[in-house]
Amino acid sequence: MLLQSDRDLNRLSYYEASVERGPVTPPLQGDLRCDVVIVGAGFSGLSAAISLAQRGYSVVVLEADRVCSGASGRNGGQAIVGYASGQAPFERQLGAPGARQAWEMSIEAIDLIAQRRTAFGIDCDWVDGYLYVADSPRKARALAADFEELNARYGFAVDFSEGAAVHQHIGSQRYCAAAYERTSGHLHPLKYGLGLERAARSLGVQIFEYSPVTRLDRGRVLRAGTPAGSVTAAFGILAGNCTLASYGPSVAPDIAARIMPVGTYIVASAPVSESVQQRLLPANPAVCDNNFVLDYFRFSADRRMLFGGRVSYSTRTPAALQATMSARMAQVFPELAKTRSDYIWGGFVDISMNRAPDFGRLGSNLYYLQGFSGHGVALTGLAGHLVAQSIAGQAERFDVFAGLQHRTFPGGSYLRTPSLVLGMAYHRLMDLF
Repeated sequence: MLLQSDRDLNRLSYYEASVERGPVTPPLQGDLRCDVVIVGAGFSGLSAAISLAQRGYSVVVLEADRVCSGASGRNGGQAIVGYASGQAPFERQLGAPGARQAWEMSIEAIDLIAQRRTAFGIDCDWVDGYLYVADSPRKARALAADFEELNARYGFAVDFSEGAAVHQHIGSQRYCAAAYERTSGHLHPLKYGLGLERAARSLGVQIFEYSPVTRLDRGRVLRAGTPAGSVTAAFGILAGNCTLASYGPSVAPDIAARIMPVGTYIVASAPVSESVQQRLLPANPAVCDNNFVLDYFRFSADRRMLFGGRVSYSTRTPAALQATMSARMAQVFPELAKTRSDYIWGGFVDISMNRAPDFGRLGSNLYYLQGFSGHGVALTGLAGHLVAQSIAGQAERFDVFAGLQHRTFPGGSYLRTPSLVLGMAYHRLMDLF
């Protein structure tokens, strides 16, 4: 979610400008009962709602703003296999069998997007293909080592290139190595999210916008209170960054310290010609580098360069954001230096300490999904599907993730943000040198 002072930034989103939303769903009024109440109408909440409704459960979704108004509707649109943490936390904590199961489920997360696009007729501008790039010899060696290990342990092969051969994939002199794979891809996230909303409603799911959960009573039966009503349910799912007290009501303070908000921003250029697109990204993949503070970018369906990065660890929107982001884009693609920027927007992702996803239970009937750490486009859908399976009595796959141990961020509520700013400044320097 965005801070209240950043609301205007989201109104400049290219995604919002390129869709037609339906009318606002009236806020919840009065008291309801259902099998499962879900807090948050983003990808994970909607995915859980679809999977639960398909199993015959009655579901109510409460959204503090509009459907997919948070990270689900304003992200980079990159659906990536694997996890932001890499496989290391899974291998250390779960062993080889658990790590392999987690890896295979990350591929399943990509497949789930395809299945739902087909099943519900969701047109979201999907494009196959992903390109990982490195901008220094040190980073090139790290990129090669990462994919050699993935191939050796999990059979995940890529097309790796170095030097001049990189330019067959990307028209930029900035990069000296690249790895191309066809499992991952990219999409228009808000079109996809609104498609999931339509699918959920078609299955009988009730969704209430502008209905923030201000109180959550736990116990054998759960009761989620909103300003004008309540929902009583046997099960609950927290699927909307509900633990970030700075960005909305904190209904689960006991796990709040395990994630931190990180701001990330995207600039959208004016449309370019087909020939320019072919020169810059011939196969039209989504792209990211392997710096700790990374750049990520892709072309939209109408050939706008969507260039993301410029992270903020202090929860404050950086100054001169549009000019800064445009300059970063021009450093990668000098050909776009004189192309105007039509949109600029951003928001916050929730990162865990080790950047592995943080899924689990609070008691026996309240589930939470957090810590997607920038890999949420695909993983959120899988998370919602897994929690639905668990509620239905098939918890084995959900428990692969619930078995991961997570540390809290140091410094408490007052010092952890300054500590993170200092830590990220160090990593930014390491990227530069």
